Amino acid sequence: MSSISFPHLGDEMGSSSSSLHDPMQAPFYTPPAFDMSNSFQMNPLSAHPPRTPRQSAVTQSHLRNMSMSISVYDEKAEEEQDGETVIPDKPEADEDEVVELDEEDVRVKAAEKLVGAHEVWRDMFVTSNGRDKAFKLMQYSIRVYLLFHSKILFRSGKSAWQREIVRRLMAAKNGFSFTRKMLIMFNWLAPLSQVLAQQSVPFSSSGSSLMPHSFTATSVSPSKPLQLSGGPFLSHPILRALLSAPPPVLLELVNGLSDDIYSLSRLGLIGSKLGERAARFADWCWLFTTLVGLVENGVELGLIEGSQRDVQSRAYKESLSGATSKSQPKASKIDERELARLQKKNYWLQVSRAKLVMDLIFVSWDILRIKGWKDTVQSLTGLAAAVLSSAKLYDKYRNTLVNKALTS
Repeated sequence: MSSISFPHLGDEMGSSSSSLHDPMQAPFYTPPAFDMSNSFQMNPLSAHPPRTPRQSAVTQSHLRNMSMSISVYDEKAEEEQDGETVIPDKPEADEDEVVELDEEDVRVKAAEKLVGAHEVWRDMFVTSNGRDKAFKLMQYSIRVYLLFHSKILFRSGKSAWQREIVRRLMAAKNGFSFTRKMLIMFNWLAPLSQVLAQQSVPFSSSGSSLMPHSFTATSVSPSKPLQLSGGPFLSHPILRALLSAPPPVLLELVNGLSDDIYSLSRLGLIGSKLGERAARFADWCWLFTTLVGLVENGVELGLIEGSQRDVQSRAYKESLSGATSKSQPKASKIDERELARLQKKNYWLQVSRAKLVMDLIFVSWDILRIKGWKDTVQSLTGLAAAVLSSAKLYDKYRNTLVNKALTS
């Protein structure tokens, strides 16, 4: 039987081989003592041939890491002995994540810098609505100046040049008012389109939402279509669409038609009495439209404020749980953006409400036919409403240009 000799194990192997051949000591085999100096030991009773001992890849990598860590600790210890403190580098994952979250804000700010004020005014003046706001600002600015001119600056107004300035400004004010009436003509086409668009939407299985449930439940033969109690007049699809339209849309439609009738009377195409009645009816429509707008504005403000409280309470709970902008950068950034968006929307809703209040005060003096302080109140409220509505329209067109710059 061939044997394998190992260094430093001559005595142990001799005694062990003799004990193996001894039948009395074979069952009581005692393995040799473990020697730390040897890198490999083989069981003599194993039937497999011996292999060359090699270090595994895991062992090599472990030893390499241990050596690198030992060298790093040695360098750190040396630097600490020299009086220098080594600050480890922060992980790059968090920095990359923050940059990725702030990338949209950076792009938006860069796009806002590219959009100039002249470009916003250019796009506003292309539309009739933008020109109407510009002429409204000029009209009520002149009206407020005339108010201060006649009551504060030049109370006497006896000189010829003062009377000439007042005459020209009055002509300019009336001209701007008439031009605005021409610009807003045919505004009733927009609500009419909304009313007619409802015809393509089926209200019920029978085709009309004005039909009682008892009629819709009964079966109707296709040869005899079901008509309303009013006869063929009420069964007309346009009239049914008008009756089923929302009240704000109907008010806007009737208000636009009344304003056009008054404009035609100022042009001389319709009698003055009919024009005055149309103007009176348009004022009532404007009053009810303003009241409906205030109600809708209050509902939207309540929803926005509730959403703001939800976001703020969520951020407060996260702060109590120990989460910060560094531990959860993505969640905190989303909350900040959502809160900023809600605050901006709340701001413009407040502006809209202020504008509606100014309109309500303005039209109330005409509806109630109040004579005292009429010129003063309507001049100031008209100028305030013009400034607020122009600011809203300016922000709308500015956001449109910023979005175009972002997409391009």
